[in-house]
This record gives sequence, C-alpha cells and structure tokens, in this order.
Amino acid sequence: MGAHVTRTQVGIIGAGPAGLFLSHMLHRMGIESVILESRSREEIEATIRAGVLEQWTVDLMNGMGLGERMMREGHFHTGFTLRVNGESHHVDTAELTGGKMVTVYPQHELLKDLAAARLAEGGQILFGVTGVGLEGVECDRPVIRFRRGTDGPEEELRCDFVAGCDGFHGPSRQAIPAALRTEYQKVYPFGWLGILTEAPPSYHELVYANHPRGFALLSTRSPEVQRLYVQCDPKDDIANWSDDRIWSELHQRLETRDGWRLTEGPIFQKGIIAMRSFVCGTMRHGRLFLAGDAAHIVPPTGAKGLNLAVADVVYLSRGLEAFYKEGRTDLLDGYTETCLRRIWKAERFSWYMTTMLHRNEEDSPFEQRIHLADLEYAVSSRAAMTAIAENYVGLPL
Repeated sequence: MGAHVTRTQVGIIGAGPAGLFLSHMLHRMGIESVILESRSREEIEATIRAGVLEQWTVDLMNGMGLGERMMREGHFHTGFTLRVNGESHHVDTAELTGGKMVTVYPQHELLKDLAAARLAEGGQILFGVTGVGLEGVECDRPVIRFRRGTDGPEEELRCDFVAGCDGFHGPSRQAIPAALRTEYQKVYPFGWLGILTEAPPSYHELVYANHPRGFALLSTRSPEVQRLYVQCDPKDDIANWSDDRIWSELHQRLETRDGWRLTEGPIFQKGIIAMRSFVCGTMRHGRLFLAGDAAHIVPPTGAKGLNLAVADVVYLSRGLEAFYKEGRTDLLDGYTETCLRRIWKAERFSWYMTTMLHRNEEDSPFEQRIHLADLEYAVSSRAAMTAIAENYVGLPL
C-alpha cells in the first residue's frame, strides 16, 4: 500500500516567522500552501525569543490585518541608547529617519498571532511531523516525505514549489548538494548570557552598553518581565553564573555616572548562546527556495534576524504570484540575487554593531582602539547616527 498523498501548490517546511508569513501572503494571492513543522504548536508558542520589528514589518502586519494584538501590547520605541563609559547617548531614530521606529514584540507572541490567524482561515499547518525529506526539487514536481508524529505512516506532499523555512539545522539547505552550495561564515569568540527577570522596566528604551568588562544589553519584554544580556565566553558553563554574579556584571556594565540604577528582580530563565554570522549564497535549487535562518544567520546585536526572514518571503511571494498569475519566472529566477542584496547589508550592520560594542580579547590593541574610535564617532556625529538609525529601523524593501 503506497504512502498517503496530499497535493498543494507550495509546500512550506517550517512554521517560524518565514513560513507563517509566506503562507499568509500566498493565501491572500489565491495560492494554496501546506506548512510542515517538526515542533508542536505548544512548543513553538512557549519558546521565549526576542522580537524587535522594523517599521516596514509592523506596517506589513497591519496591512494584512494581523497586527491588532501587536499594536495593543507591543512597545514602540522611537530610539535607543548607546552607553559608553557610563555615559548615555540617545539615538533618536524617529527624528533621524522621518518618523520611523521599531516595535518590541516577542517572537513567540508574533507566532501565536500568525498561527492562530492562519488556522482560523482554514490554513493547513501540520505540527509534530518527523522524517522530513525532499525529492525531485530539480524537476517541476517536487515531493516532501514526512510522518505525523514518530509512529505515523509515511506520507507525501506533492507540490509545485518547496519553501525551506526550517532554520539553520533543518533539512532544506541540506537538500542542496554541498558541491553546489556557496556558504560564508564567521564565528565570534564571545557569546551572550541572557536572562529573563520578573521586574518592572528599568529604562524606557533598549540600552546597548560598551564597557571594559564587556557588552551588556537591557531590553523590555512586558511591564512585568525584562530581558537582559551580558557578554561572556560562549563555552562557559551556565552553572558558573549565579544570580548574584549576573546582577553584579549587569550593574557594572549598564549603570551610569549620573546615578541611574538597574532594577533587579527574580531571574526565572537564563542561558548562554554562541554568536555567528552565516550566509548561504545558494538560496535556490530547482524548485526549492530557502528563506530565513535556513539561508542566513546574524548576530542578534543588530536585531535583524526576524525581519530578514520576512523580507525573504515577501520577495518569494511576489515571484510565486507572478508565476501563477502571469506565467512569469523572472522574479523567481532573480530571487537569490534580490534577497542577497538585502541580506549582505543586514549582515554588515549586524557585524558592525557587534564588533563595535563587544570587547574581543583576540583583537590586537590597534583593532581595539579602532573599535573605540568608531564608537566615539558614532555617538558624536549626526551623519553616523543617521546611518545607524536608518539600518536599525529597517532599509526599504
């Protein structure tokens, strides 16, 4: 007895921001899709992750009728603070970019909104699938094989196109032969120790701090919960970081000469993440298209990851619409080149913010002084601040 077969126009692997946004956009274009996701819905919605949305991403959410809760519960920031040697320097993004801002809205809340809305529209999202494999992506009838759960029978999703939105470790990029993939990577010698704490906001906007002891970041999650980070060795054991040690480092790195103090609270989550930059320069292979973390990773300093993923699928949806409605392939043929122009600009900005704000013991004394000079120029020059602000709120599509 053969595998059960389902037919759709676009098979989407991954129910993260890229996959869910793509499914919504295709639905509005009259194009069918099915999403396959290895995690359960509960796991996706419970995984607490940062979320800084660029202005155009917020506009897209609202334009699609998906932004009601975001507009009600999000935090709208007209700027951010660079803190150097205990002195604060406000970057007024709204004033520098003609009114643009960023919205702090946690990614898991965004995913709740997108998944609920897609299911309410009758969209198909299959959670908890296993054994995902791709076949025939080089021809015009690709097949995605999978199982529902660990014990279900093998099924086939036959489609015209496959969108690989399944993250860095997913199967989509691996379906492109290694000899045909062009990849670029930088691994940073430092990581972030992140915490969630039950405390009121200590500051009205994000604070990025450069300190001789290392980088620190203060971010808001809600009126009751705050997210903070300190630079650390990515190979360190979290057991070496008591709550007292974490708060001591945060106080030293974030507090100012004018007496501003950080508000403490109980820490209920902490962990260490490594940092890297990664680009797969081969984002298309036949009828397979990569999007989001499957194709690129940025260090979180520039707050670009989620927004880059959404930009990818905006371009991909336009190409698919042109194919189905006009029989055109030019936008799909240019997908990789179009995406990479934006990706490399975001990679550059994320690298710039990361190297400027962190203390890297592997840098020579000359390089360390260059980074400090760069930071001093950034906080003293309107032109430099404008460039930072333009990138921070999001370059136009």
